[in-house]
Amino acid sequence: MNRLLTPHLSKIGLRLGFERDWYLYLVAAVIGVFMGLAAVCFILPLRETEHFAQFLQGSKYLWVIILLGPAAGGLITGVLITLLSHDGVGPGVTSVIYAVQRRKGKLSWKIGLRKWLASTATIASGGSAGAEGPIVTIGAVVGSNIAKVLGTGSQHTGTLLGCGAAAGLASVFNAPIAGIFFVMEILLRDFSLKTFTPIVIAAVVSAATTQGILGDEALFQVGDGFFQDGLAFSVTQIPTYLVLGAVCGVLGALFVRSLELSEKLFVATKIPLIGRPFIGALLLGGLGIAVYWLTASDTIPKFYGNGYPMIEHLISPNTYFATDSNSILKDAAPLLFGLAGLALIKIVATSVTVGSGGAGGLFAPSLFIGAAAGGCVGYIVHYFGWFPNTSPAYFALVGMAALVAATTHAPLTAILVVYEVTQSYDVILPLMFAAVVSTVVARYICRDSVYTFKLSKLGVRMGALSDLTVLRRLTPEDVELIPATIVKRSDSAQRVVDLMESTGTSDFVVTDDHDMYCGMVTSSDLRSALVYREAIPLLQVSELQRSDLPTIAEEETLDLVLDKFSRNDVQSLALISSRGIIMGLVSRTRLMTRYQAALNQDTE
Repeated sequence: MNRLLTPHLSKIGLRLGFERDWYLYLVAAVIGVFMGLAAVCFILPLRETEHFAQFLQGSKYLWVIILLGPAAGGLITGVLITLLSHDGVGPGVTSVIYAVQRRKGKLSWKIGLRKWLASTATIASGGSAGAEGPIVTIGAVVGSNIAKVLGTGSQHTGTLLGCGAAAGLASVFNAPIAGIFFVMEILLRDFSLKTFTPIVIAAVVSAATTQGILGDEALFQVGDGFFQDGLAFSVTQIPTYLVLGAVCGVLGALFVRSLELSEKLFVATKIPLIGRPFIGALLLGGLGIAVYWLTASDTIPKFYGNGYPMIEHLISPNTYFATDSNSILKDAAPLLFGLAGLALIKIVATSVTVGSGGAGGLFAPSLFIGAAAGGCVGYIVHYFGWFPNTSPAYFALVGMAALVAATTHAPLTAILVVYEVTQSYDVILPLMFAAVVSTVVARYICRDSVYTFKLSKLGVRMGALSDLTVLRRLTPEDVELIPATIVKRSDSAQRVVDLMESTGTSDFVVTDDHDMYCGMVTSSDLRSALVYREAIPLLQVSELQRSDLPTIAEEETLDLVLDKFSRNDVQSLALISSRGIIMGLVSRTRLMTRYQAALNQDTE
């Protein structure tokens, strides 16, 4: 029944003058509404736990909550993972990418349910993780299963999966543009218009739905006076943002390595899967208690949970100045050590939480680490008087984008996320510069992102943004050619057979009396003729040649060449110059070898 539904929808659309796949736009809108409502149901319980944490401030039993709160969440998470069949692929976004790459976009509903319940337990109890990864996974599961119900086939399953993922992120961050590009840059790696349009619809509808319920305020408020005197960015500041980008690139690579190491260590302990999140949560609680006592604090550690309150604190100028005049910096040593310590502790806390099997996303921790690192760099810059008109809080904001870019290897998404969550255009230029620098540095140190290091072990290599992008950069001259063995149309078929047996050549180029290309005699043609070997002396090359095969031009890119091979079941095609000269044969095998080498270069 499901397989019959989609063809009927297509026929109805064609009769009404719509495109064949018009129904995808309607389905995308439905997914957007559903995910907008789902995001509200997912966000509100987490917000209530933040309010409860504020209520506990100053309590003499707060240390018990700090120690045992995460442990309780870890215990629940372990049980949920066990009951709802863990897929063994990795964190939520990683499992979605794996489904797109290896399972034709198919995701079990159990993955979505497990991610919803387990991430709520992890984050609400203090686990160091974010809500963005889980809602992306939930949305992807919704889109995948709607595609299954409609029977759209694999060609549209990935698109609807992307619709759900983009809608989820758009709602949680109140950032539809970032949601769109996150899916297209990280999950699908596909910027085709056919994919882009439904995803835009889903993200916009989802964000509008959530805004209608929760309001349209930016996730992080920077205040009207954040950018002073229009001096937020100038050419003279470029070296400073170069340093900030490099610092965030190193921290991003460290974060990825830390997550990878944590996961390896927990697997090596041979602790059953059900118990790993509990052990990880106990370690997190121990770290929390240590910080609680060392700092003589009366609040929940700032690195617990998603860290949103601390992020907003870090991008506030008042955090760095002793007076409202924004001219007198607070004591340098405590603040610098505090900011650097926050960044490093957040890396450890998140690695322990997620590496042990705790459920949650890595976007919020990346924003947190970047804000702390950026604030630290900005404080040093301001302290030495290099750019006195630029607040350290501004560097914290730029650091958020730089760190996200470093951990995801997706600078465009990072730029748009921070731009949208602050709703300020003034920040866009330094965001772009720092994000690109941090991505380059992070990729140099660590080829994998937080989402792909597990995929690499499973044999899934994530190359460039699109494989077609690689092919479009190459031409036939980048492929090692096979020297052409040329025969005349008037030659006997026996000569071709003799050449094949003496030289091992399997494909021959046929020319006329003026040495102009006429066609080819392929190995399959010869094999067919040799079935009647006694007739070979009676045949001419003109009777064996194939004139229907396309040729390859010098200026063609390899994506066009590959398309020609896909349409013709041959092993080689002739490369012809603009003057009609036969330059050689392009082999299907050598083409794919060059393609593989180019992909490997892109991932190094």
